Amino acid sequence: MGKADFGRRRFLGASVAIAALVAGPLARAAEKARRLAGRWPAIAAPQPPRISHEIVQLGRKRDDVYSWMKFIPAKGERTRTNLPKPVAAMLAAESGYAEAMLEPLADLRGELAAAMLARSAGAIAAPPLERDGWTYSSAVPPGAVHAVYSRHKGGGAEEILLDEAARAAGQPYFRSTAHQPSPDHRWFVWAEDVIGNDRHRICIRDNRDGSVRTLVDKDAYGYGGLVFGPSSEWVFWIWRDARNRPTRLYRTAVDGKATELVYEEHDPAIFMGIRRTAADGFVALTLSGPDTAEVRLIRAGDESAEPVVVWPRRPGVLYDIDEWEGDLVATTDADDAFDGKLLRLDAGDFRVKSVLVPHRPGTPILSVHPFARGLVRLERIDGQHSVAILRADGSESRVAFPDPAYAIEVPAEQSYGAADVLIVHQSPKSPRRWIKVGLSDGRQTVVQQQAVAHFDPDDYEVERLFAPAPDGEMVPITLLSRRGAPKDGSTPLLQYGYGAYGVPSDPEFSIPALALVDRGWRYAIAHVRGGSEKGRRWFLGGRKFTKRNSFTDFVASAEYLGREGYTAPGRVVAFGLSAGGLLVGASMNIAPTLWGGVIAKVPFVDMLNTMSDASHPLVPLFRPDWGDPLADPAAYDYIASISPYENVRAAAYPPLLCTAGLKDDRVSYWEPAKLVAEVRYRSTSGNPAMLLTNMDSGHQGSGDLKSEYAEAALFWAFAMRCVG
Repeated sequence: MGKADFGRRRFLGASVAIAALVAGPLARAAEKARRLAGRWPAIAAPQPPRISHEIVQLGRKRDDVYSWMKFIPAKGERTRTNLPKPVAAMLAAESGYAEAMLEPLADLRGELAAAMLARSAGAIAAPPLERDGWTYSSAVPPGAVHAVYSRHKGGGAEEILLDEAARAAGQPYFRSTAHQPSPDHRWFVWAEDVIGNDRHRICIRDNRDGSVRTLVDKDAYGYGGLVFGPSSEWVFWIWRDARNRPTRLYRTAVDGKATELVYEEHDPAIFMGIRRTAADGFVALTLSGPDTAEVRLIRAGDESAEPVVVWPRRPGVLYDIDEWEGDLVATTDADDAFDGKLLRLDAGDFRVKSVLVPHRPGTPILSVHPFARGLVRLERIDGQHSVAILRADGSESRVAFPDPAYAIEVPAEQSYGAADVLIVHQSPKSPRRWIKVGLSDGRQTVVQQQAVAHFDPDDYEVERLFAPAPDGEMVPITLLSRRGAPKDGSTPLLQYGYGAYGVPSDPEFSIPALALVDRGWRYAIAHVRGGSEKGRRWFLGGRKFTKRNSFTDFVASAEYLGREGYTAPGRVVAFGLSAGGLLVGASMNIAPTLWGGVIAKVPFVDMLNTMSDASHPLVPLFRPDWGDPLADPAAYDYIASISPYENVRAAAYPPLLCTAGLKDDRVSYWEPAKLVAEVRYRSTSGNPAMLLTNMDSGHQGSGDLKSEYAEAALFWAFAMRCVG
């Protein structure tokens, strides 16, 4: 959520002849796994009942024996109190079993989490943002786990705008997002989730007297879903419907006395986002799906007007809009510009005036950031980030770095009139550096660096490697090691991957990754197809009917690292989250004895059943990515051939740890619950399959460092026990 011959060779129900062919290797692998199973406590695992539930769909029949695990309340959200008794008992038994199995790792988990917190204590979240004489800052104070947002003017006293710790006090869950000042600096707004279901309330602070009010009490979408209008008189915000789909745009007066519906979207396959354009000339509503887009603009000075369509949505055409030098700029893949081109449009009638940057296959445009002194683009060249600055006179300069693998960000909310663009550079061994780049001359000035205690980058080594896939494609791998780590196959390795929706897994700096490497491990990122690390075609090569390429890329990466001596089969632990859980779950089915263990965080693994649920909030949106098994027999057959839950077989499976959030509406708890139960039922190894469910969270955990590092420590301790 391959290839055709894979679809004809379903793992489930393999023939006797095939079973006989692999019996010898399987028996040897099972014997080895039984010896390794002695590393785990001898505790009886839960055995959820298998209850036949036949489903007939497009002339095909399947038996979902764990369908009873699924619970969607008729009204409201899932809670501890409204779960059916069998489901509540199952989740309690699974978590109890997992906690008992993992209890011997408690000291190690504590040591790992403490090491992470010690390194990050007092780390600055970002350098100050300067606007109109005001300086806005955010930081995690020493010894704290939540950020404090503040501002000051000139040499004046610091003014606390938001203390997350105070807001989180007494809440079992807390995560805030979309923090921003109003253009006139009187107001400060943010969205916060205190339930864990990604349904936010919007809070606003009056900076004249420090009072805080709840502007929108529920059902707001905080991630790219709220912005002040240019006048500072309105907050535009996106509402989520009962199925958690963002479907309406409202504007609410900052005094809370008026709320008006601006736009309602009726296509469930469309997602919504809202922002101001760079020079505050417009409020831009973006309506997009995987293969289509439409932008509607509300002009400054007329914020009560109906939004105006720039280009009507067309299947197969994506675009985005911003403003520069009195005109609009459009980034689009129209006319087969699959890696993007940049056009200049008239701001009045939206006609194309010129091509600013033509399409260059293999050099995708990732984002555009207009400034009065230059138009900044973040791109990829040979898979690596590069920043280009295009000036009004047509001259252009570039910013890149010599690291083997690195990532660049261009933070949002920068002042249009600034003389410099602020970028963030990092690599797996280089903490985040905030660098000002002169828009006129390209001069670079480091203005701040992430504080990391007890750390010397020279102790580590980063390599960019390429693994040959079965079809000849070369899969990029980013590898972090301690300098001088042996290449004799003795080093255990954790391999992370995602590979979906065109979302890249960029080589970023990670304190949890360092903590693992400091324990004698290597940390690898497999940049498999389905991501966009090599452009849009890399994404399309691991999507829908080519999705199996993502899995074989992931397996090929681990096998390559073993052949080259970086690790060895059985000493690699696979790690993926959400759609990355699909990646590691399918890779586990393809090559179960390759992995020393598998970690799947909120994993999308019940692919066929989920994509057959038209009421799921994300299914209509992502049918172009996965296919529609409700209407397309070819899609049904292909999904059935790769879905992890459907393809568990009798094999020596590695230890498996899955996590879930009870309130998760993106990847619901029953997906990993089904996979764990099926692996436990069919595995011949005796290795544990475990599920931990957070009863207070959704798709994400609580937004504080302590929670983040505690989870990473759990995963790393599990991985260490897997390989010894």
